[in-house]
Amino acid sequence: MAEFDYDVLVIGAGPGGYVAAIRAAQLGLRTACAESRETLGGTCLNVGCIPSKALLHASEKYEEVSSGLLAKYGVKVKGAELDLDDMMDEKKKVVSSLTGGIEFLFKKNKVEWLKGLATFKDAHSVEVAGKTVTAKNVVIATGSSVTPLPGVEIDNAKGIVVDSTGALDLEKVPGHMVVIGGGVIGLELGSVWRRLGAKVTVVEYLDQILPGMDGDVRKEAAKLFAKQGFAIKTGTKVTGVEVKGKKAKVSVEPAAGGEGETIEADVVLVAIGRKPNTDGLGLDKIGLAVNQRGQIETDHEFATAVSGVWAIGDVIPGPMLAHKAEDEGVAVAENIAGLTGIVNHDVIPAVVYTHPEIASVGLTEEQAKEKGKVKVGKFMMLANSRAKANDDTDGFVKIIADADTDRVLGVHIIASVAGTMIAQAAQAMEFGATSEDIAYTCHAHPTHSEAVKEAAMAVLGKPIHM
Repeated sequence: MAEFDYDVLVIGAGPGGYVAAIRAAQLGLRTACAESRETLGGTCLNVGCIPSKALLHASEKYEEVSSGLLAKYGVKVKGAELDLDDMMDEKKKVVSSLTGGIEFLFKKNKVEWLKGLATFKDAHSVEVAGKTVTAKNVVIATGSSVTPLPGVEIDNAKGIVVDSTGALDLEKVPGHMVVIGGGVIGLELGSVWRRLGAKVTVVEYLDQILPGMDGDVRKEAAKLFAKQGFAIKTGTKVTGVEVKGKKAKVSVEPAAGGEGETIEADVVLVAIGRKPNTDGLGLDKIGLAVNQRGQIETDHEFATAVSGVWAIGDVIPGPMLAHKAEDEGVAVAENIAGLTGIVNHDVIPAVVYTHPEIASVGLTEEQAKEKGKVKVGKFMMLANSRAKANDDTDGFVKIIADADTDRVLGVHIIASVAGTMIAQAAQAMEFGATSEDIAYTCHAHPTHSEAVKEAAMAVLGKPIHM
């Protein structure tokens, strides 16, 4: 009789958890995954990455037709109307197909789904839905949840003060939406409802939107969002939100101090960040503490301080990104199996799926300069032939390289397809490419990616088309 019920038990079936479970099973380990949601895929597939992208895509199509943007291409449409129910139904179909796909993959790879919340009894025993199961290795992959704003009560059911989950399921287009937080989630969801007809005001505590991104990107993004009709209030603190009837009053004041004002809104979206999901896991029973940010610390193999317990994804330090969690899921399974699983955390791309998209990988110019001398190349999408042919010329490509070695340290892109373009940059950096390597790589013409080549040539001081 086996000493344990499973070789590997993964807690959480988000991008990190389900990938870890599938990879562990592929490596011949008896594997189970505990998940309390009715569907697999975690926040990302159910109420995050996927439904938001479905609505971003649908709202962009609606705006193209309803605003008359297509008329100059000879596509003239009259009487376009929005059926929000149909749009939401299509979003649900997309989500359902993907969550169902993971369930199929679990069955295909013989991963057992334990339905219910999981709590540690000891390092190798976990209680799931009243039943105790044992595992030689337990992987914590419980993800993250919305960071609350002190003094502001979120009630998604009422649809007035909502978080990102509620903003994905509004029953009607708000007249005025106030977004608290000028980060990725707030700007993406604000974009959805602005395209569908809402007035959108973004309130950000810091002096610029998109905290943590490259300075040039933040400045350019602010201009583009303002041009699209966003009202952006930076350096502004929210002091309270009061709901009266079907309206909300948002009290704000300058972050540096000064006279306050009140903004009336139909919907208030609280999007100030996310926090690791570690409550209720029973970490105290296994002697595992979290750091000051509520994260679980691990070594480079994703092992925690408790033997046999591992952690990946949003519950450990690093960017809270689905693809980071997925790579860590593969790596932790391989490490458990005795192989070598590695994730290069210096080369994790990030994308903001607004229009244009904003993508980055590696160091910002500010970060790079703190480490030493750099050289920078920049190429405007206005000079890119494909962007001009598509009449979609907002943005630029920026490449930062070490001044002595020419090794690429960071790449930042604003373009309609920046999320796809950034993959080339990430792969180049993974292989230690120099700007010259990129500059002398032949790129197909006419493509948006030629702008990456030209930016690399700009690092060397010789772009052709600028």
